Amino acid sequence: MAVLREAGELVSISQSVGLDYEVAGCLAQIDGGAALHFANVAGASGPAPMPIVGNLLNSLPRFASGLGVAVEEMQACLLAAIDRPLPHRLVSSAPCQEAIIPDPSLADELPIPRFFEKEGGPYITAGAIVACDRLSGHTNLSIARLMPLGGNRAFVGIAPNHHLAVLARAAHARGEKLDIAVCVGNHPAVLVAACLYLGLGDDELPIAGALLGEPLEVVPCASGLLVPAHCECVLEGTLDAGEPFMEGPVSEFHGMYENYGAGIVATFSRLTRRHDAIFQVILPGYHPEHCLLGGVAIAAGLLRAIRPAVPSVHRVAVGVGGAGRLHAVVALRAPRPGEARKAMFAVWAAVNLIKQVTIVDDDIDPWDSIAVEWAQATRSKPERDLVIVPGVRADRSEPLERDGTIGKLGIDATRKPADRPDWDLAHPPQPALARAQEILRENRLL
Repeated sequence: MAVLREAGELVSISQSVGLDYEVAGCLAQIDGGAALHFANVAGASGPAPMPIVGNLLNSLPRFASGLGVAVEEMQACLLAAIDRPLPHRLVSSAPCQEAIIPDPSLADELPIPRFFEKEGGPYITAGAIVACDRLSGHTNLSIARLMPLGGNRAFVGIAPNHHLAVLARAAHARGEKLDIAVCVGNHPAVLVAACLYLGLGDDELPIAGALLGEPLEVVPCASGLLVPAHCECVLEGTLDAGEPFMEGPVSEFHGMYENYGAGIVATFSRLTRRHDAIFQVILPGYHPEHCLLGGVAIAAGLLRAIRPAVPSVHRVAVGVGGAGRLHAVVALRAPRPGEARKAMFAVWAAVNLIKQVTIVDDDIDPWDSIAVEWAQATRSKPERDLVIVPGVRADRSEPLERDGTIGKLGIDATRKPADRPDWDLAHPPQPALARAQEILRENRLL
């Protein structure tokens, strides 16, 4: 927040803003612009217990700034962190435990906004959830939505194949509940690490430390779970896979509502928080921060997953246009014949959600949607370069899935030597471009 404020990219809202839809409305109206700090939040029965901040990570430059790297270095930084995690540092006291509230009433202690009109209630949307299986020792850090159910209970929205759900079912099979800690108000490194697609039991917290460039400081909860010491607040409790709850309609990353049926319930025994805590929210649905949190993490995981099969892979993007989940663009260096198609199938094998894969050359920035469309327009022939695979297994959040399947589309938008005698682009001579840059800088246009 301090970095954004100094850059003029954080705006504090002094007017009273209501939790029911008004916070969401402000974030939605300016979702690609400034981060918003709501200093005067109005709850149903009076002022909210803490201010709210949102739209912090709604662009690639914001992600890069949060991780302390340039945009073009971000993917390599993520891969290095996954391959070389940094063990965290245990501390005995922490800012997130300055105040302790036993058996918290979630609606009274936290300013939880209601976002969209057809949803059944308000949601905690920026909670990074720490969990650990007592028997196997498998640890998980992930993000899931939580809808308060009254008092200290909340519905937790997790897909059945989500590692958190796997751990909860394993605990339930042993007659236990799964200890969890929901951490709100985290460093960008923690949020990005929580969104990575890794193996069951792979601990994401040391990856967050590697992204920080120093060991992440953690503090134990009452249950023994380790949580980021410098987050804003932590809900400590248990997840019960044996207590179902029907959620009803909920917004998804593609912008529409889904109805997933029954989910499971968490009960919280205590809330710890900073004295001056700020409650972070992520505007859900089809909005940049929600899409990019998934897209940045999925893209890095895809690059890591497909590199063994396709060594020429250079960069991977999963951008906002495809809702941060459904479309991938893969840039290859000097691809050999057939390698573009091999990359398509490697992507589909790695992530069920990806429906469309576009392959481009490495002179195209895969995150630049205009450049990608230009490559499709100038380097692909529909009769030759489109690949359609019907009836592939789909994720439950795919907006058009039927009976668990969806078709997949691949677009090979790479140059083929036989298509043209040359691929030279028209530019002014280099000396003229250099002189033009001097002139424009003198006139403060660059």
